[in-house]
Amino acid sequence: MDAVDRKILAELQRDGRITVTDLAQRVQLSISRCQRRLRELERDGVIHGYRAVVDAAALGFGFEALVLAKVRLDTMADFDRALVDVPNVVEAQRLFGSPDYLLRVVTADLASYQRLYEETLAKLPGVRGLTSTIVMKQVIGPRPLPTGP
Repeated sequence: MDAVDRKILAELQRDGRITVTDLAQRVQLSISRCQRRLRELERDGVIHGYRAVVDAAALGFGFEALVLAKVRLDTMADFDRALVDVPNVVEAQRLFGSPDYLLRVVTADLASYQRLYEETLAKLPGVRGLTSTIVMKQVIGPRPLPTGP
């Protein structure tokens, strides 16, 4: 990956709907060379896809919690698979040390979070403990990755 690829990625992260013509102009390439590089970045898995960043509250998900989960070691694979089926878990990371997982969960309100917690999260495979922290304010939302090391 060279500086031109990094410029392409920076522009796409700023505006994922940019046309190839405009992208080529911004990174100072011909349209065909820009398109070729773009296809290579997609083929190599550098670009995983394109999506809109949507305001959760506008969709009725005004409550957000970060959940720290402790899970039995022998059930982690089952826990991973089960998380995929919980649409309110919008991000999940397996951590080194304790706790084992950090989950970002969105719901409509505290009451719906409590139901999700009791009826779904607490019943996931191998759960030994859950600790929730309510998000007061999102200071930095999803933002582009840095384009340099």
